[in-house]
Amino acid sequence: MQDTNTLTQVASGAATPAAEQTGDASRVVARSLSNRQKAAVVVRLLLNEGADIPLEELPDALQEKLTHQLGEMGLVDRVTLDSVAQEFAEALDSVGLSFPHGLAGALDAVDGKIAPATAARLRKVAGVRQIGDPWQRLREISTEDLAAMAQAESTEIAAVMLSKLETAKAAQLLGHLPGPIARRITYAVSKTANVSPEAVERIGWSLAAQLDQRPSQAFADGPGARVGAILNQSAASTRDGLLDALDEEDSDFATVVHQSIFTFAHIPARIQPRDAPAILRGVDQAVLVTALAGGTSDADRTAAEFLLANTSARMAENLREEIAERGKVRQSDAEETMTQVVGAVRTLVDEGAITLVEEDSED
Repeated sequence: MQDTNTLTQVASGAATPAAEQTGDASRVVARSLSNRQKAAVVVRLLLNEGADIPLEELPDALQEKLTHQLGEMGLVDRVTLDSVAQEFAEALDSVGLSFPHGLAGALDAVDGKIAPATAARLRKVAGVRQIGDPWQRLREISTEDLAAMAQAESTEIAAVMLSKLETAKAAQLLGHLPGPIARRITYAVSKTANVSPEAVERIGWSLAAQLDQRPSQAFADGPGARVGAILNQSAASTRDGLLDALDEEDSDFATVVHQSIFTFAHIPARIQPRDAPAILRGVDQAVLVTALAGGTSDADRTAAEFLLANTSARMAENLREEIAERGKVRQSDAEETMTQVVGAVRTLVDEGAITLVEEDSED
């Protein structure tokens, strides 16, 4: 804390300290300060102690008033400082519960707890947020959404957006943009040296407002992913027939669906060998034996052999013995159990325990 022995002058605008003589000793009486002056004293005290105070979250008008008051305070005597600090501590101790500032702050507090449609409607009512950092909200949205916004805005606005992102995410954003657009935006960054902080903030509020104006989405996943998930659980004959029909009707959409499909036959190409034991442990033994024994196509038999070859020798031997004893498997039983194995793989992927290899990867 600062040396309060030197702080003998009261805040500017207050009366001269009164001294009462008691024998040879003098006592300085705490001055009466306004609430704004007390706030300035508390802020200065906390800053001196190294506290990280998020003053940028205050409305601009309050930030300006506080800054002006700090510039007018001068020196504060030790008795007044102690009195203000004590009053502040008592006020904090009496607080039982605090609520967010305004409708925008309340929406942040209940994010994910109320219906998305209700949240979207209330955000439109709230309008552009007037507190906090709009760029923090923009940093949290997906790279694909940022790329769409960058292509819809002018090159200069996109250059400011690129400059405000973390380096890794900015690199991802460029990767989602067409080459010519990415080059124009990258070059435009060289023109942002003289952009004022006020302009950057206005751009941030404008972009954040676009997020509030977007209609809420009924489905979390895209159409291709939803169809792919359904076909993953469908019989092979049904899946193949529908994919052939999609290829004829809309080849682009069919390509997206193909990329979303993961079947038993895809295991050797999409699963790391080290992850095979985790998959085998996640499936009931009887289901696993039926799935491994039921493959009729070369792809299914290759997948079964891949799983057996990448587990422990003892477990593989036991499974091979049970497969031999299992004998012939009906096609319907084979497809049902293979689907359960695929479901176990999906569960492990969703939990983050394993990662699927990208189809164009050489791994």
